[in-house]
Amino acid sequence: MTTGAETVAEGAGGATGGRVLRAQDRPVTRWKNGGGLTREVAADGSLEDFVWRVSLADVARGGPFSSFAGVDRIITVVDGAGMELNVDGASHTIADAYEPFSFPGDAVTDCRLLFGPIVDLNVMTRRTRATAHVRMAREGFSVVPRTGVLVLVIALAGTVAVEESGVTLDRFDAVLFPERDAGALRVDGVAAVVTVTTTSGSPGT
Repeated sequence: MTTGAETVAEGAGGATGGRVLRAQDRPVTRWKNGGGLTREVAADGSLEDFVWRVSLADVARGGPFSSFAGVDRIITVVDGAGMELNVDGASHTIADAYEPFSFPGDAVTDCRLLFGPIVDLNVMTRRTRATAHVRMAREGFSVVPRTGVLVLVIALAGTVAVEESGVTLDRFDAVLFPERDAGALRVDGVAAVVTVTTTSGSPGT
């Protein structure tokens, strides 16, 4: 798994507080089809063979999305005025921030920006090896360890505090809790909570 993580010291009750992933440490790369820029938050595997991948993309103009065979995607606008997606001929308007939208990564997908550039959160899972769920948190919550499940929390607006360590996440910073990690978080703003469940026999984290 690629993270570039900052390990947080173990806290009370065996909770580690997760692995902090700072936005400033992420390299900028081009999309698979070259049409935009992306910053990988965390992934299990390379762009060609990942089990799961979470990234933040800068979308400066409309155009086609990259195709990912056998992959499911969840996309969420986190900055900007939204977009209209055409997925296999069906139109979907995503005008509100923080509203996750799921679609097949191998569908023919084209994007039209509504009112200028956006930033989106992109979650991808290999269909036969993992599934993902994305929700928005606006108040504190706890992460409970579960076998085969990891949780990635990304600060989108305001700050998120990791209570075990006292570490504060600023905008687009993240903290990763692998399946055996637990922690409590205090949200002062909006955070994306990405839950990834790997299927039996898939590589662990």
